[in-house]
Amino acid sequence: MNKFFAWVSGLMLAAAPFLSHAAYPEKPVKVVVPFAPGGNIDLTARLIAKALTNELGQPVIVENKPGAGGLIGAELVSRSAPDGYTLLLASSGSLSAAPALFPKMNIDATRDFKTSRALTTVPLVLAVSPRLAISSVDALIEYARANPGKLTMASTGIGTSNHLAGELFQRISGVTFTHVPYKGSSQALNDIVGGQVDLMFDNVPTSLGFIKAGTLRGLAVTSARRSEALPELPTLMEAGIAGYEASTTTGIVMPAATPDDAAQVLDQAMSKALESPELQASFLQMGASPANMSAGQFSAVLQSEQAKWTKVIVDANVKPN
Repeated sequence: MNKFFAWVSGLMLAAAPFLSHAAYPEKPVKVVVPFAPGGNIDLTARLIAKALTNELGQPVIVENKPGAGGLIGAELVSRSAPDGYTLLLASSGSLSAAPALFPKMNIDATRDFKTSRALTTVPLVLAVSPRLAISSVDALIEYARANPGKLTMASTGIGTSNHLAGELFQRISGVTFTHVPYKGSSQALNDIVGGQVDLMFDNVPTSLGFIKAGTLRGLAVTSARRSEALPELPTLMEAGIAGYEASTTTGIVMPAATPDDAAQVLDQAMSKALESPELQASFLQMGASPANMSAGQFSAVLQSEQAKWTKVIVDANVKPN
């Protein structure tokens, strides 16, 4: 009898590692958006959360944690339990700029996170208040050179992708704007429409409706190719800003120590969700291009962006408040 109990105990001990880990996911999954509601990242998160809810069979909940140019939410996720239940909807520009911009926060995209799929690539659009008598990039540069610092440039915060896109434009074109940071895109866009601020390099999804309605004037897009959502606008390179390119890649990342099996389940669910024509159409309608990059491809983008934006931050002497 003692030998029988010993044999049963041995089987239970051997099976313990398998019994202790239920199949992922067994409870709701949280996607942290490190910006205020209503922006490009928030819109993307809500679309993928709905699709992943269907694929994973568990609710996928979006939670906004804005602040410090996206770093408050990023730090929260990097310090969370590495179990696959707390994810970050990351913007390549903001996450890649973190080490140079906020060194004391000690956040590094390539060290602190495990990447999953990239969802979209999003161009920015250089948009101005229709109250300005400016309808081209050349006219904007001419006015800015004649009036250094007079034009005000809104952003969604110091070190965010739209702020750094504006800094890159100033470095290449030789003009100077006065930066006015906001906590989110909604207030910034409302103030540009109202004429309190002059211009903004904004993600196409959040500016698209304003431009189509004529309450904002789009001058050019920042990507290497024209935007499908705004095909009438030239790229900044076409407009004469040689070597200019800035786009945001959005994707899911999670704490670096997240188990590979949970990451793989999530990756497969995202890959399947991103094949949906309905989701692709939703991304295109909001002004984003479906990406569906692998984790390795997204990781390479983050590394490349980190080198690019670190140089812009150092050259422009960008400092957080």
